[in-house]
Amino acid sequence: MSESTVQRTTVHLSQLLKSPVVASSGEAIGRVDDLIVRLPGGDAYPPVTGVVVGMGGRAVFVSADRVDEFGADRIVLSHSKVDLRGFERRQGEVLLRQDILGHRLIDVAAAELVRAYDVELDDTESGWVLARLDTRRPARLFGLIKAGSGHAARDWKAFEPLIGHSGSLTTRGVSVRLRGLKPAEIADLLEEANKNERGEILGQVHDDPELEADVFEELDPEEASRLFNDMSDAEAAALLGRMRADDAADAVADLRQSRRRRVLDLMPAGQRTKVITLLGFNPDSAGGLMNVDFATCGPDATVAQALSVVSTSRGLQPEALLKVHVLDENRLVGVISVIALLQAESDARVGDVMDDDPVRVTPDADLPDVALLMADYNLYTIPVVDDTDRVLGVVTVDDILEATIPEDWRRREPAPRPIREEPASAALDGTGS
Repeated sequence: MSESTVQRTTVHLSQLLKSPVVASSGEAIGRVDDLIVRLPGGDAYPPVTGVVVGMGGRAVFVSADRVDEFGADRIVLSHSKVDLRGFERRQGEVLLRQDILGHRLIDVAAAELVRAYDVELDDTESGWVLARLDTRRPARLFGLIKAGSGHAARDWKAFEPLIGHSGSLTTRGVSVRLRGLKPAEIADLLEEANKNERGEILGQVHDDPELEADVFEELDPEEASRLFNDMSDAEAAALLGRMRADDAADAVADLRQSRRRRVLDLMPAGQRTKVITLLGFNPDSAGGLMNVDFATCGPDATVAQALSVVSTSRGLQPEALLKVHVLDENRLVGVISVIALLQAESDARVGDVMDDDPVRVTPDADLPDVALLMADYNLYTIPVVDDTDRVLGVVTVDDILEATIPEDWRRREPAPRPIREEPASAALDGTGS
């Protein structure tokens, strides 16, 4: 590469677009329409693999290895001949102008959608790479970009692109960065996303069935209902079968009545029984709010055995594992918290250390009554029992909070989260790309 290229290590896409493409003979043969990168696996920066050049009303491809100089005002080729066949995107290719510039991406640290206003490319020992994104709207004066407004570029690895191109999505697979978000954060993104963005997020989430179920449990009921309406009966039943029974029951209740029975019939038998049971209760009662999966042991079990029940109940909601329910012939005779179990001797008998008169409610107890009991007794869970003290389920504090938060509060903007800037990667000096 020329000396001028070595001196300039960073180029902005906005400066490069529409700049001339010059052959080695010095003749201008076209203008830059776009740059092509490939999104690699692992933690590498996407390498620039080619240039889309506009020539006389058509777009042609020039490989990056035929570029001698990338500059802010031109691209110089190492050859004079160019293949004039029309450009066709290949699987896995990403176009920076078409797919990134002006589009929204996921800011992973903030768990929000942001727009890319510019792209920064860095020259490394192994070639040019997509290094940073500028997500700050440019300052404008009388409709024009204000001179000297500067850049607010951040590391590319802080973002997850939503390209909307099936070929590149297939190549990328499920994003490690997207997996790192909490299900509630992904649910918030889905609720904010437009149709195309939502489709790509759902496509990635769908590849991880457990994550998909967790995300749908966190969705606003109206949004979840819309998404279920876009699924086939079999797809909806499979997803509902992986969700918590109480959340699945809420979702089934929101289905069109004509569709409800079809979906229920396709659900796994055990989950279908739980959902039908929950659908029989008023949704604002303890029976409608309860989770039907909970941890149990007998009064003669040892503390060590009760703790083993908790440690092996990986499929249960964590909040429902805060207490173990002690049953004698299927009747509730006590509860014991995990803290009390940890503080007791491991060989002690559970019946000797449990609370033998726990607070409990019937399934028809209304929401205010359950909430007041939790507040008065500082409880995180309350068992729901029938008239023979058989445990039907457990109401957890998160269920109460979700049911009592006013609807308009849900639409409030959340407080901003602190952004954790990742340390600069060695990849940009050529060691990681």
